[in-house]
Amino acid sequence: MDERTTHERARDALDGVTEAFVTHRNLLFTVAYEMLGSAADAEDVLQETWLRWVGVDPTVVRDRRAYLVRITTRQALSHLRALGRRKESYVGPWLPEPLLTTPDVAEDVELADSVSMAMLLVLETLAPTERAVFVLREVFDLGYDEIAGAVGKSPAAVRQIAHRARNHVAARRPRGAATADDARRTVEAFRQAVETGDLKDLLDILAPDVVLLTDGGGVVRAALEPVVGAVRVAGVLGRIADTMTFESTRVNGDPALVVRRDGTVDTVIALRVDDGRVTGLYAVRNPEKLTRLDHGTPLGRR
Repeated sequence: MDERTTHERARDALDGVTEAFVTHRNLLFTVAYEMLGSAADAEDVLQETWLRWVGVDPTVVRDRRAYLVRITTRQALSHLRALGRRKESYVGPWLPEPLLTTPDVAEDVELADSVSMAMLLVLETLAPTERAVFVLREVFDLGYDEIAGAVGKSPAAVRQIAHRARNHVAARRPRGAATADDARRTVEAFRQAVETGDLKDLLDILAPDVVLLTDGGGVVRAALEPVVGAVRVAGVLGRIADTMTFESTRVNGDPALVVRRDGTVDTVIALRVDDGRVTGLYAVRNPEKLTRLDHGTPLGRR
């Protein structure tokens, strides 16, 4: 016979609810971030997930992880549609919020690929439900029945959506992507070329059709259109090199650069490296997106 008081039973139940949420927090944040490309919005989703989770009777939940993922996905879908409306009035290119990631993210090749700037931009081209299905199936390996419960579709419909999203991403995802070691060497060579102003070395590293996207959000100066071509991109980089310092780091699982002016973070540059050359530069300057660079953000698929 259970001789605990009602208060004690309620406290134990809350402890179990809290433990489940904390245990799966990194997973839930990663789901939300991959769906939204915004850490700030992902944190909001987790807050809403927690508020709904504490209102659930834990005795009726058979799989806590699946239940939490379902809540998170539904909240993220709601935010994704609202975020889409905000992007329509965004000034200049919109880039994902960069995350300073911990070393274990790079060691998980599939996770690192899924949170890379290049892949997140590919995911931006999917419809909201397609993005949710792709992330849950391809990144987190959830079953079709489980995904169906999260997105409010039948398992058969989810299979069709997954197939369509997979083909869509495959046609747009980076090709010839460098290994981690090759990418690191290329980024380091890029940094040295920019710092020393060596135009020849820089042009050797940049692919002829390299694209530079800069995200200032209308808050700071940034190019409002993509800068295309090695000569034009090198010209832009040459104009900022004299007043900036460049620090190698790892952002969204890939080698990247933190650019500082007078010791303050001014820009984060993520690089896409294909076949040994830089094919994409993603420069985030919007100060609202540069708030998570003082510590690594833990991510997880399990």
